[in-house]
Amino acid sequence: MLSFALKRLAIAVPTLFFVVSLSFFLMHLAPGGPFDAEANLEPQVIKNLKAAYDLDKPLIEQYVRYLGKALQGDFGPSIIYQDRSVAQLIATGLPVSLRIGLSAILMAAMIGISMGIYSALHQNSRSDYVVMGVAMTGIAVPSFVLAPLMTLLFGVVLKLLPIATLEPSGGLARAVPALGPYVPYILPVIALAIPQVAIIARLTRGAMIEVLRQNYIRTARAKGLPEKRVVWRHALQAGMLPVVSYLGPAIAGIVTGAVVVESIFQLPGMGRFFIQGAINRDYPLVLGIVIIFAAAVIVMNLIVDMLYGLLDPRVKVDN
Repeated sequence: MLSFALKRLAIAVPTLFFVVSLSFFLMHLAPGGPFDAEANLEPQVIKNLKAAYDLDKPLIEQYVRYLGKALQGDFGPSIIYQDRSVAQLIATGLPVSLRIGLSAILMAAMIGISMGIYSALHQNSRSDYVVMGVAMTGIAVPSFVLAPLMTLLFGVVLKLLPIATLEPSGGLARAVPALGPYVPYILPVIALAIPQVAIIARLTRGAMIEVLRQNYIRTARAKGLPEKRVVWRHALQAGMLPVVSYLGPAIAGIVTGAVVVESIFQLPGMGRFFIQGAINRDYPLVLGIVIIFAAAVIVMNLIVDMLYGLLDPRVKVDN
């Protein structure tokens, strides 16, 4: 297992290098610059600003300098958030994104897997059609449509939940004071989780239907094992392989890439910083978040590959 992890990490290093390099050149080659909006500044002031951020140097030299600092954990200062480094902004936004993203994926996994198993065990029944119909609706309605609707209904009309703030407020916080610290996260978490619930439910259903038709499941049933034991002990383990494959990059994507939801609810997370950095050509901020996202995807894929060996003995991770 250790040798497998080391080999995958060795492959991950050039992958991360390629992602960072491609992002760096695409950002700098895009039209516009971080100081284009400063039309009232004197040319000498603009020149001094570019020199302060090494933007007056040739692109290749900027690239080499950035890589050297990034290898030391220094992502440089932010251009639009003055007097704050990119590392400080990431340290501020990452906990918020982690709290929302991990809560959303946990909710989605619990509900989606349960729905998928239920549908697989009642294949082609009326309840199966209802559950999958709900799942298809969840896939068809993306988060950027669902989030404003939920904000309007629960925040503006019913006034149950707060919007655009992390302060506990609204009718629910007053009715149940113990939920106060968690109330501001309810709408963002649900908005992120619902599409994931739908996808996980369909993946689980398809995988479980296929596994339940395998010969070893028929053998277990022929031996008289209880249906609950057949499903939970024998079928579920193999049926989770596609779900685990999906959850790896999905966790990384939700945690670091909840761009729209964080912007709608005005949450100080990684997604909001990424949007502001891209709009204002804050090269260090965008590249810092890209590095965090790419590293998260690589790590989650490594974890998924290792979990495969635990879920399916036929998969060898020692070689």
